[in-house]
Amino acid sequence: MLTVQIKKKLPDFILNVEFTVGREVLVLFGPSGSGKTTILRCIAGLANPDEGRVALDERTYYSSRDRIRISPQDRQIGYMFQEFALFPHMSVRKNIWYGVKETNEQATLLYQRLLEILKIESLPSRYIHGLSGGEKQRVALARALMTKPRILLLDEPMSALDYANRRELQQELKRIHDLWGIPFILVTHDPQEARNLGDHIVYLERGCQVSSCAATAAAP
Repeated sequence: MLTVQIKKKLPDFILNVEFTVGREVLVLFGPSGSGKTTILRCIAGLANPDEGRVALDERTYYSSRDRIRISPQDRQIGYMFQEFALFPHMSVRKNIWYGVKETNEQATLLYQRLLEILKIESLPSRYIHGLSGGEKQRVALARALMTKPRILLLDEPMSALDYANRRELQQELKRIHDLWGIPFILVTHDPQEARNLGDHIVYLERGCQVSSCAATAAAP
C-alpha cells in the first residue's frame, strides 16, 4: 500500500493532498496546473513536500516529521515522463537498459519479455528520432519497467498520441498493470481516459483534493 500525504506551497496555491493506493490504477485528474505533476515528482523524490509523508508498505520514502528523505534512485519507482525523456543519441536497446544496476541473466530475460509484451522486438537497434509517437511510448514504458519498480508513475503518457494509438495503448497499459500487479498512478485531464484506465480517481483543482471516487462512480 502506498501512502501519500503532501503539503507544498506552489507559486499560485498550496498543494494539499492525502490518499492511498493499493495494487490498482489511481488517476490524478484535473485541469492543467492543478498540481498533478508535482504530486508525481514528490512521490518519485524529484521534489520535496514542505510537510507530509510518502511511504510504501513499511518503507518510508519521505517524512518531514522524522526528517527522512530517500534519494530518487533508491525508491524503486518507475517514472514515465510526459515527453518520454528518451535519449536521442542512444539506441532503443541502450535507452531501455539505462539505469539498470545489474546486467545479469534475470535482467536479460526481463528485457526480452518486455520487447515481446510491448511488441517492440524490431526496434532495439533503431534510434529514437526515427520512431513514431506510439513506438516512443512503448520504449519509455519498457525503460520504466526494466528497473523492476514497485510503483509506476505515468505523467500524461498519451497526450502526444492520436486517437487510434491512444485507444490501443490504453489497452496495453491495462494489460501491463494486470501482469505486473503494482500500484500505477496516472496523470490526465482527459475524463474518458481517466474512466477507461482508472480504478480510482482523485479530482484536483488548484492543489486541493476536491473529491475521490471509484472510476465506475465517475460522472459520464
